[in-house]
Amino acid sequence: DPAWAGWMRIGRGQALDGLLGELKGLPAALPTLPLELTVLYNSLLFTMGASDSATEGEAEGIHQGLLRVLEACGACGQDLSTEELWQKVLREVTVEELQAPLHRLGALQAAWWLSASRLGSTASLFRLLSNAEDPGRSHCSEGENELLSLLKSWRVPADEASLPLLQSTEHLKEILCTTAAFLQGLQELEAGNFPTALSLLQEAAGGFCSKRVLAQIYTCLGCCAQRMGKPQTALQHLKRALQVDFQCLPALSHVAAVYHELGETDAELQALALLYEALEEKCPAAASSSPYFLIQTELPVRTPILASLLRHHQPSEVKYLLAQRCLQDGREADAVEHYLDFLALLQEGLQQQVPLGCSSALPRIPEVFLEAASALEQAGRHQDAITMCEEVISRTTDLIPRMLRVERLEECPLPGAGLVGGLLSQKKESLCCLAWRTAAYLHQGWAWANLGESKEAITQFSRCLSDLLRVQLYGSVVELTENLLPELEVLQKIRLLSLIGRGAQFLELERHKEALLDFQHGLQILPGDPAAASYLVQALWKLNRKQEAAAHWQKFSQGPPGEDGQQEGQGRAFPLYLVSCLKQAMFPDRHSLARSIQDYLRTTKDPLS
Repeated sequence: DPAWAGWMRIGRGQALDGLLGELKGLPAALPTLPLELTVLYNSLLFTMGASDSATEGEAEGIHQGLLRVLEACGACGQDLSTEELWQKVLREVTVEELQAPLHRLGALQAAWWLSASRLGSTASLFRLLSNAEDPGRSHCSEGENELLSLLKSWRVPADEASLPLLQSTEHLKEILCTTAAFLQGLQELEAGNFPTALSLLQEAAGGFCSKRVLAQIYTCLGCCAQRMGKPQTALQHLKRALQVDFQCLPALSHVAAVYHELGETDAELQALALLYEALEEKCPAAASSSPYFLIQTELPVRTPILASLLRHHQPSEVKYLLAQRCLQDGREADAVEHYLDFLALLQEGLQQQVPLGCSSALPRIPEVFLEAASALEQAGRHQDAITMCEEVISRTTDLIPRMLRVERLEECPLPGAGLVGGLLSQKKESLCCLAWRTAAYLHQGWAWANLGESKEAITQFSRCLSDLLRVQLYGSVVELTENLLPELEVLQKIRLLSLIGRGAQFLELERHKEALLDFQHGLQILPGDPAAASYLVQALWKLNRKQEAAAHWQKFSQGPPGEDGQQEGQGRAFPLYLVSCLKQAMFPDRHSLARSIQDYLRTTKDPLS
């Protein structure tokens, strides 16, 4: 029973603390010092094991133990640091009976220093321990890791039968070796020294540790191989991590990331689905290792990079990733199902598990609604898409000022810089809200168009364009501060798509002159845009201005290579929620229009040159 074992540990720890207090109450004497150091060793084992972390209390206990050794030998070290104390004790104390207790205490000190990532202090300590035994044995061969060499060559003192130990020094040495390799591997991985990191992590994988830690090491090996550009090797390590401990769910999230990198969408979605299912089950964590070992590899290995690599995703994050990847891959029906499930999680308040739009994979909530609307629209559920967008419109109405002035913010010295930064942040937020609201109108326009309601579609496109008039630009977009360019480019794209959408509906209603004006306006926003240019030619053609249409067609057709793809190839990547609108804005029958113009050019009496 784990609970009973815990109470037993607490009782024994209190008994050891009491015995240690009594020994400290006596004058330090060489005959009793081995017993006192052994009791200190066992007491610190209990404390470190019970707290599951190294604290300053254990460090102070070791420090006081070293002072007791010096006191018993008639020396003083009150003003020395812990490193200096170890140097003094190991160089000056030669009593044979104290060597084994001191080495055991040194192993605990190493565990504490490793938990603080003080690898240099640990190496210095074992260099002293090696020199105390046999000067010259601490040197390692070229290319060999010094700390690992020192730990492996350390001669573990024999454990006295008369002084029982709660954890053998031999086991502690093996844990220290594994920990040192693991920590250094993580440091090299963080520094980008991948071959060295791979070697050290492989060394750690062959060491003494629990299944949980072994799975973590294999996960780190997988991440290292992925960063080295070896995705198949990464998958092997990550799958090995899951074989060792299936509850190592970060390995499963990294598997999905590798499959995404390889472009294997089916495998990626399967991995994400398994991850979501496992997170939903909320299985209890398995015991990390044998209860007989109070100090385990988990204790010293606690670093920011390890926490980053082994970050546990929340179910809401994984559900969103499933929705996003399905939408990106054209699996609209699946995307709709996942988005609706995700929005249900939001309603349950589970979004508080992970801050939206911050370091997680989740975007801001309005973007999620717009992506869901895009999925619904592509799945043919146009009325549901309209309802979803209405939610965005209603929630952003009060967040956008009547007029939004955007000008170049001149650099100013402190303390005004803070004020400028605040204004910039406020304007970015206002621009984001405006982008969401206008994108919602844009989606509604296309949804009504797909329902065959051209007049209602025109109304929504017009609302979108009217909202965009709130932005007043003072200076060209190029002149404006770089920090606002992404938001401004998104708004410009929404404006173009709305003009194309409204113009297309004007064509449906045979209001060709109004359509022509919209397409001309669109080309002013983005000259050479292939969709706006094609629609412009069609509008001229329907107005029976065939010679003018043919001239424009030739002009656009003779543009620079690759111009047709410029609306998606130039500038920054546009939000996922605009992708469906980009697709719908493409001119539907370019080849048919081209044939009509070519026939006209062949038959006209005054062919264009």
